[in-house]
Amino acid sequence: MPAKSKAQQQAAGAALAVKRGEAEKSSLKGAAKDMFESMSEAELEDFASTPREDLPDKVEGDD
Repeated sequence: MPAKSKAQQQAAGAALAVKRGEAEKSSLKGAAKDMFESMSEAELEDFASTPREDLPDKVEGDD
């Protein structure tokens, strides 16, 4: 499932970095923290790899 907004794509990227050990869990907040706890690395990779150019900055309900 691709990300629906740039904010969602960016949050998935941050959560993925923590899952891979490239960043500290304490650096996560909001949606990125929720995504880290509830999604697998493969799911995060799918969201994070969504091309950004055609995505809106934020979608209502995106946090």
